[in-house]
Amino acid sequence: MKRIKVRTFFGILASPLAVAITLSIAIAQETAGTTHEHLGGVACDDVTPGETRPAFGCFNVATEKDLQFQKPQVYWHIRTFANRGAAEAAKSTTGVVIEEDDRVWLSEFGSRDLIVKGGQPVAIVGPLQLPPAKSYTAVLSYAVMRPGDQSRVHTHPGPEGWYMIVGEQCLETPAGANRAKAGATMIVPPNVPMQLSITGTQVRKSLVLVIHDSSQSRGTVSPWKPPGACRQ
Repeated sequence: MKRIKVRTFFGILASPLAVAITLSIAIAQETAGTTHEHLGGVACDDVTPGETRPAFGCFNVATEKDLQFQKPQVYWHIRTFANRGAAEAAKSTTGVVIEEDDRVWLSEFGSRDLIVKGGQPVAIVGPLQLPPAKSYTAVLSYAVMRPGDQSRVHTHPGPEGWYMIVGEQCLETPAGANRAKAGATMIVPPNVPMQLSITGTQVRKSLVLVIHDSSQSRGTVSPWKPPGACRQ
């Protein structure tokens, strides 16, 4: 009888303990899944000048508001300069100067034959097709991502363009996979669901531009599910 009582006693203790362990495992699995999903979906974050940034990520480093364009398409002209003073002296009223990757970059927006004086020409990205809007906002970002990193699945209300500084990337949209390496450019039209994947073996660095209707946000999460074209 004593043995039976002892077994019963430990059985009573073990039951809530098993429940507690089961709940702990379930919570840990749910948390791990949430964390993995968050880490697997990189989004571009706003930063202020002088702010300490993580080593990897996508950072919105400059914003130019209330832009007006005469045509429904625009080109992004990129040049580098020896110093910030020279770039500031050369830029137009809507030009954007940033310092990233140990270089001074000037971005100008206009027609393909836009004249930009001074500096070293790097790339002309476009044409970027603009949706109708009263005014536009240009958001310039700098991204540093590792092989295997992915953006969240998202869309922008305006065109997006990239200039690849180093590394490789693959952009998946419903139309398929589009790949680019260092020195290349890439564009995607407005309102297209997409997911960006970093491919190859090098850390990828790039300049990124989104031009959107000033009355809308830069981008939103998309419910589209990529079939995995960038893995093929």
